[in-house]
Amino acid sequence: MSESLSPDRIIQLRQILLDWYDHSHRDLPWRGETDPYRVWVSEIMLQQTQVTTVMPYYHRFLQRFPTLADLAAASLDEVLKAWEGLGYYARARNLHAAARQVMEEHDGQIPDSLAALRQLPGLGDYTAGAVASITFGEPVPAVDGNVKRVLTRLFAITDNISLGTTSRRLRDLAAALLPPGRPGDFNQALMELGAVVCTPVSPQCMMCPVREVCGGWVQGIQEMLPVRRERGKLPHHDVAAGVIRRQDGHLLIARRSVTAMLGGLWGFPGGRCRAGESLPDCLRRQVRAQIGVDIAVDQPLTTIRHSYTHFRITLHVFECRYLGGEPQTVDGADWRWLRLEDFADFAFPVTDQKIIARL
Repeated sequence: MSESLSPDRIIQLRQILLDWYDHSHRDLPWRGETDPYRVWVSEIMLQQTQVTTVMPYYHRFLQRFPTLADLAAASLDEVLKAWEGLGYYARARNLHAAARQVMEEHDGQIPDSLAALRQLPGLGDYTAGAVASITFGEPVPAVDGNVKRVLTRLFAITDNISLGTTSRRLRDLAAALLPPGRPGDFNQALMELGAVVCTPVSPQCMMCPVREVCGGWVQGIQEMLPVRRERGKLPHHDVAAGVIRRQDGHLLIARRSVTAMLGGLWGFPGGRCRAGESLPDCLRRQVRAQIGVDIAVDQPLTTIRHSYTHFRITLHVFECRYLGGEPQTVDGADWRWLRLEDFADFAFPVTDQKIIARL
């Protein structure tokens, strides 16, 4: 064991952080939960999403699906509608699939070990570790972005955290710090410290309970940590979408294949433009390829700019007229002719919600 992880230091860090957590943690609706389903839902929602955003979704989701059996019995459309606006929709699809797997393979009982939880869709090391430690008391770490930041500063780790070797080192550190009997509380203490004190920008070091034993603070490098790989400029794409009207006023929407980006959600047909291709030509080509119908592209309706994790788009939306052709499904997708007032029953990504608001 290295000098930085001497037995005395481990005991000291455990006691300080648990005492701080016991007296200072935020009162969140999933704190103190013993139901693994509720903890699981909260941890999935909190992936890449802030607590203040998650809280209303958490309450509404559990009102709609109060038990794992309720979630498993629901359709994917119902689950995506309850998730609408929260983003990163693969989380909802995986949660739904995992609930059905638990019902089929585990008689409706959520597995109580890290190894078994890792076999479910959407449960990586962090989420499985959080559920296993918080609800089942298994002594396993739960290392999310907050915890990585805390540990790199606490132990003055200057290696790039994007590297697999650094991630394994941080996981080993987190495992070594776990106290007997309270692994879930300790994991939450590290998460809480990263969320409210050891923040990415301007950490509140003077309020930190472990400041005096923090290597980053002692060396004055805490705001330089963690070290990450520099992100390149996000690529940009022009995308065209059509609000396609039939003579009776109904509008054509399509559902994306569950394997596609934003899979399972509904939206207005269209897609990415090729280099040198005009927006109307792009739209006619994409609609023909996706839905199998011919359209006339009329006047522009709106322009929407949006950023995803790995790229940015400018979405050019046009009013279109349906000319002919029988709509057809491709790659597991689906389609509907609907009145605008019927859209409330379907789940749309944020860009398409803006189109609907414009209509």
